[in-house]
Amino acid sequence: MQKKDNEGMLDDDEFFAFLQKITGFIWTYAVSNPGVNALRTPVYAEMVNIVNNKPVEFVKYKFSSDTVRSMFDNFTFNNGRPITKAMITWWAYQDDTQPLLSLETVFEIEHIYARNRQEKEGTLSDPNNVESLGNKALLEKRINIRASDYRFDDKKKYYKGFTNTKGQSKDGTSIVELTSLMSSSTDFTENDIIARYKAIMDDFINYLKLNGLILI
Repeated sequence: MQKKDNEGMLDDDEFFAFLQKITGFIWTYAVSNPGVNALRTPVYAEMVNIVNNKPVEFVKYKFSSDTVRSMFDNFTFNNGRPITKAMITWWAYQDDTQPLLSLETVFEIEHIYARNRQEKEGTLSDPNNVESLGNKALLEKRINIRASDYRFDDKKKYYKGFTNTKGQSKDGTSIVELTSLMSSSTDFTENDIIARYKAIMDDFINYLKLNGLILI
């Protein structure tokens, strides 16, 4: 354990800074250079720097913000790719009011604009937008099963929570962004998907900049 405080314990601030940087790097590099083997060269070099008490900077592997945006625009964030759930989890926590989520809760990937709705109505001018990061959020599995095929206005009841005809209370989601959408919107359209995707990417590129991973 290289980064220790005066009492020989892990330095939480140093560790957090390292996690922030390596998370941003791995996600971006995994999109540009898929495969675990591709990560070995840049990551191993930084592990050596840690042992030698040098800063982790990925000097030879910084990204252009325009290139990052282009790569992510052309990347398919299907539900089977781990980065998809990782990115929408990261995005959920960009809201400072988002509480910590229970590790015991099973979360799935929610299509805010339902795939079933697109199949029935075909209202998206670009059908690929249904799988855009801008259309995906974390949602508790117990809710997602019920809400997955509903129109947005119908989903709002499940996001919020309700009491059924038997008098049973059904809890809503703990994802703050979804409850905010529920309160501020009557529908979630293709324009909303595009705008939300742009917001996610703007924040992610800024996250890379803050962690010194973007070329100046």
